[in-house]
Amino acid sequence: MKILAGLVSEFIIYEYGTDEFLKRIANPYFFQSFGCVLGFDFHSSGVTTTTLGALKEAMDPEKHGMAILGGKGATSRKTPFEIERMSQTFPLTDEETDSLKYASRMAAKVDSAAVQDGYQLYHHNFLLAENGKWAVVQQGMNNANRYARRYHWLSSDVESFVNEPHAAICCDFRGRALDMTAKASGEARKASVDLVKDGLGEVRKYLLMDKHHWIDSRVYEKLLDLKEFQPRDFEELLAFQGVGPKTIRALALTSKLVYGTEVSWKDPVQFSFSRGGKDGTPFKVERRAYDESNEILRNAIENAKLGDKEKLAAIRRLENFI
Repeated sequence: MKILAGLVSEFIIYEYGTDEFLKRIANPYFFQSFGCVLGFDFHSSGVTTTTLGALKEAMDPEKHGMAILGGKGATSRKTPFEIERMSQTFPLTDEETDSLKYASRMAAKVDSAAVQDGYQLYHHNFLLAENGKWAVVQQGMNNANRYARRYHWLSSDVESFVNEPHAAICCDFRGRALDMTAKASGEARKASVDLVKDGLGEVRKYLLMDKHHWIDSRVYEKLLDLKEFQPRDFEELLAFQGVGPKTIRALALTSKLVYGTEVSWKDPVQFSFSRGGKDGTPFKVERRAYDESNEILRNAIENAKLGDKEKLAAIRRLENFI
């Protein structure tokens, strides 16, 4: 699977370039299909971790001009260090490296604090091309319903980290979610900043309601830090160290009470995939055919690099029979 992941990726990059590869990975239908081609269980949450894990092992940054950084659990927290290390391989300035580390951190911060949908992030991959463009694929798990949710980001589509930044969010389950990145939450984002700067008295009233509405007092302490910091906008507020879901939720609800601003509670899921059988559905992977297809792709790519593109053209013509 690792070999095939590398060959398919190399094929796409050779034919269309790294920008197109990132664009396809950010497309949830392509990503799901890619996992199926590799032989992973098409309806399982594991298709995300296994597909990206295979890619990370298969991709050679110097050969492919593409690096797969991060991963599952504790490995995801190493992403900033991996970006720093890649700046020694790719032609990235210190400013570009810092911007990439910020992008990785904000993508995770948005999907854990600004979007509160009940899914706890446990997996974060940062796909970095040598030209500095990137994509993020990360996944969260809801321990109550045992569903996973995948979040896709593409750098060329991100005009703002806090205003409709996602390329896609996919899950088979939809519910009620606080989405501070929705266009409908725009006024609530502005009001949250105003509250931090000038309205902490109102926030404190909300935080000190009776015990049935009690919120951790550390939230108010963080708000005091924010007041001293004086964020210019919601993105700076969200990026501030230590600001998490509780702080964002307190500001969102208080802005509704004080200013009457609307907050989006619409689940931001855009795509879902039908559930199916377990491994072996619709059929088990035929190892011999799998290995043969790997060899066909490998030969086509190697021959094309040597100037013989006949096999590559033949593979391309296969689409006429689909």
